[in-house]
Amino acid sequence: MSGGALAYLRRVHDAFRGLDDGVVATYIPELGKADPDGFSIVVATVEGDVFEVGNAAQRFTIQSISKPFMFGAALEAHGREEVGRRVGVEPSGDAFNSILLDEKSNRPYNPMVNAGAIATTAMLPGATRPERGKAMLELFRRYAGHSLTVDAAVYASESTTGHRNRAISYLMLNFGMVPDRIEEILELYFAQCSTLVSCRDLAIMGACLANDGVNPVTGERAIRQDYVRDLLSVMYTCGLYDFSGEWAYHVGLPAKSGVAGGLLAVVPGRMAIAVFSPRLDARGNSVRGIAVCRRMAEDLGLHVFDRGTPAAIGRLMQFFR
Repeated sequence: MSGGALAYLRRVHDAFRGLDDGVVATYIPELGKADPDGFSIVVATVEGDVFEVGNAAQRFTIQSISKPFMFGAALEAHGREEVGRRVGVEPSGDAFNSILLDEKSNRPYNPMVNAGAIATTAMLPGATRPERGKAMLELFRRYAGHSLTVDAAVYASESTTGHRNRAISYLMLNFGMVPDRIEEILELYFAQCSTLVSCRDLAIMGACLANDGVNPVTGERAIRQDYVRDLLSVMYTCGLYDFSGEWAYHVGLPAKSGVAGGLLAVVPGRMAIAVFSPRLDARGNSVRGIAVCRRMAEDLGLHVFDRGTPAAIGRLMQFFR
């Protein structure tokens, strides 16, 4: 393990541990119980090395960071043409839970907002609800490298308060974007978002995408290589909702956030960065997560348009010394 990488991550962690802007999500009541001061950073490389600071084993629910992985599952099950008929790939410019579809196509704008994610969840293969639930957890197992479980309390909280997602779902049903089994689809969607992960799990899941779809720790393929580009593309343009443009400008990495405080960024061909800190900004993104990734992108030349320059390569190589 690189002492330089760990020393660097400790410096970044120390730099932002006092940042206390933002608030814990409360619109899902169970999430409001989170410790606002939880904070960890993990980097997982395509070589299978993992560097972590903070309580990287602390578990929290994956929430919307599940969305790109479920989008990948829909692509593998149905192909680009069928998935594209039901879900677009355009940034919406609106909040993640907007009750809004593309006026021309009647599709959700992209698979990173709730409407698009519900549509891709509806495409998960399986003849029955239990089979589809099993397929979901098996998908996450391949990415994380071990079995994951659903937090029953968060699931119940999401189901009890998820009326906005029900409104979105019935709007899509009206336009034929989802089948007529709304409650079952939402049960699976709430379970998907309530799956427990650690910051280390998230980093390894992201490293699968950095490594062309292969888990660099277990060697198991998590997704077909030809669909990795699809996931990274929508993460880059849509992964932080109505902050995606600012993120692309300042950080320049495919990424996805979740309202439990997780944030995952992927450096294609190199590594993934996962941050956990449950204090959120007004858009539902982790305040410390954004600050950490912006600092690392600047320090290490990680922005996609920095890659290949001598200065960027030098900074990144220094990270591993």
